[in-house]
Amino acid sequence: MTSSAPQPYENPLLTGLSVEPPTAPGNEPGLWSVNFRLYFTARSIAMLGDSMLPVAMAAGLLQYGYGAGAVGLVMASYTGCFAGLVIFGGVIADRFNARLLMIGADLVRLVMMALLAGLFFADHVVLWQVCAITAVNGVAAAMFQPGVASTVPRVATDVQGANGVVRTAESVMALAGPAVAGLLVAFASAGGVIAVDAVTFGVSALCVFLLRLPPVAHETAGPKASTFRADLVEGWREFRDRTWMWTVIVIWMVFMVTVMGPVTPLTAGEILPAHGPKAYGLVNSCLGAGTALGALLALRFRSHFPLRAGSIALFGSALYPASVGLHLSVPAICGCIFVAGASWAYWGVNWATSVQTQVPGEILNRIHAYEVAGSVAMLPVGQALSGPASSAFGARHVLLAGSVVAVLVCVTLLSVPAIRDLRRVARPAGKTG
Repeated sequence: MTSSAPQPYENPLLTGLSVEPPTAPGNEPGLWSVNFRLYFTARSIAMLGDSMLPVAMAAGLLQYGYGAGAVGLVMASYTGCFAGLVIFGGVIADRFNARLLMIGADLVRLVMMALLAGLFFADHVVLWQVCAITAVNGVAAAMFQPGVASTVPRVATDVQGANGVVRTAESVMALAGPAVAGLLVAFASAGGVIAVDAVTFGVSALCVFLLRLPPVAHETAGPKASTFRADLVEGWREFRDRTWMWTVIVIWMVFMVTVMGPVTPLTAGEILPAHGPKAYGLVNSCLGAGTALGALLALRFRSHFPLRAGSIALFGSALYPASVGLHLSVPAICGCIFVAGASWAYWGVNWATSVQTQVPGEILNRIHAYEVAGSVAMLPVGQALSGPASSAFGARHVLLAGSVVAVLVCVTLLSVPAIRDLRRVARPAGKTG
C-alpha cells in the first residue's frame, strides 16, 4: 500500500540531492502546527529586537560622548558572558526543563532591557552600568540558547524545513531591524529602541510559555542522581565521541578567527571611506538577502549527505573577503556578498539540522552548548586581531588571505570522512514511528 503523503523526488541534475515538491493547499505536513507558529513568532520577533539593539546602543552611547571603544566594550561584555556560560546553560537545560529556562531567560532580558531603556530616558547613562546590564543579558542568552536545539525537533517533524523557515525569517528581520532602529532613533530616541527590544523579549517569553511540548525523559524522571559536574563531563564526552561534530567545530574555529571575525570590521574600513555609508548599507542588505535565499534553498534542496552539500556550498563564502580585498566595484561586491550569504545560510541550515537530528534529546542541549561555545568564542578573537593584522599586513592582504583560508576550510571539511559521509536521517534521534 503506497502512502498518500508527498514524497521527495530525485533531481537528476543534483546528485545526492532531493527536491521537496510543493504541497497541495489543505494538505500541509505538520510544519505549521500551533507549536511551530508560536516558536517561529518567538524567534522572529526576538531577532528583530536583537538586530535593532546594536544601532540603538551605538547611537545612544555616541550621543552621550562615548566613543567606538565604549561601544565595543559593551558588546564584548555581552559576548564574553554568553560564550563563557553557554556550556553551563546546556547542562542546566538537560538537568531540568529547557522550556522553563528559556522563559526565565527571556523575562530576565525583558527586565534588563527595560532598565537600560530607563537609564537612557532618564539621561543617566554610565558606561559601567550599561556594561553590567549587557553582561547580565549575555548570561540570560547563554541560558536561553541551548534550549533552541532541543525545541526545534519537538515543535516540527520536518526539522530541516523548520530550520530553513526560521533562518529565512531571521534573515529578513536582520535586514529590517537596523532600518527600523534608525528610524526610531531619528524620530524618537535610543531609549525608545531599547524599550522596543524589551517588548520583543516579552513576546518571545509569552510564545514559549504557550508551547505545548511532548515531554522528554529527563523532564519526567524526577531529580537526576548525577551531579552537575558529572553532567558537564558527560556532555563533553558525548561531544568528543562524535567525530563529525568536533572536527567541524575545530575547523570552524579557524574559520571564525581568520574569516568571519575580520571580515566585518575590515569591510567597513574599506568600503565606508571609499564609497560612503549608502554603499555599506547596500552591501549589508545584499548579505541579508543572500542569507534568506540560502535558507530557502536549504528548505527546498535536501542532500542525503547534508554536511557534504553544505561544505560544497560554503566555497561561495570565499567571495566575500576576496571581492572587498580586490577592491571590486560596489555592484560586483554586492553580488559576491549575496552569494556568500546564501552559502553561509545553506551550510548553517544543514549543520543545525544534522545536530538536531543526530543527537538524542536527553543530551542535545549540552551538545549544542558545546558547539555554540566553540564557534562563538573565536569570533571576538578574530575581531580583536583584525586591527593589528591589518596594521601589520594591510587590510587588503588580510581579506585576501581570509578568502584563501575559506577555500581551505571547505576542502578540509570535505576531506574528513566523518563529515563528508554523514547521512541525513529522517527524524530526530531517539524518535520512532
